[in-house]
Amino acid sequence: MTEVADKVERAIARFDRVTRQLDQRDGPARAAARRERERLNAGLGRTAVKVAIAVAIVWFATIAIGLINPIGIFGFLAAIIATVVVAGVLIAQGGRRAVAPAAPSTDLPNGPMVDRFDSYLYRVRPALPAPAQAQLDAISAALPSLKQILERVDTLDPQAQDARRLMSIHLPGLIERYANVPADYRKEKDGEGKTVDERLVESLAAGRAALAETSEQLARGDLAAFETQGRFIKSRYGEEGIENEDASSS
Repeated sequence: MTEVADKVERAIARFDRVTRQLDQRDGPARAAARRERERLNAGLGRTAVKVAIAVAIVWFATIAIGLINPIGIFGFLAAIIATVVVAGVLIAQGGRRAVAPAAPSTDLPNGPMVDRFDSYLYRVRPALPAPAQAQLDAISAALPSLKQILERVDTLDPQAQDARRLMSIHLPGLIERYANVPADYRKEKDGEGKTVDERLVESLAAGRAALAETSEQLARGDLAAFETQGRFIKSRYGEEGIENEDASSS
């Protein structure tokens, strides 16, 4: 019996590996990976600019000091050391920001918060079970549209506030608490007969539904504004409106 159970477990593990590889090749996970690469490339570009500016400042100061008072070989070496130290610090800071799967800061504007949350989901995804990964993929797939909507909404808008709390506090807190549960205890059932994994998937699904509802409500507001504007233009500049204008001018 033990041998059979071991074979079943190995088969399940192998199936999970294959499905994860397939997920990474196509679908929402692939799109999330592409967005993460774009963010990393942008981050590397910003770091390179900062390093170039810092190095220019160091050598501009060195030249300025040298024009006033010759710095000699030791001053030149000091400038080289300062250049290496400044560049190393800036590169290290940029690397930590790129690698750490940190939850979005609560003081970020709406658009950057969605980007940071998207990056956070991509980085924590491998540590979660397959059903939870599917929920993260569904959330991630909806984020580009949500970002487009939230970028036009004030940070203090009540609906935007709900979405911001989910992205910066509630969902990252849920994932962090899940990670704190030892793996051996995640299959135990609670008072409602649900395991930790099942509770995680259920909670992620609820968060996904809440974000989708917020996105839909804000989009409907844009649709209503568009419809109102279209009706106004039709009534003002349509055939009947033009005839009314001609009649009033004559």
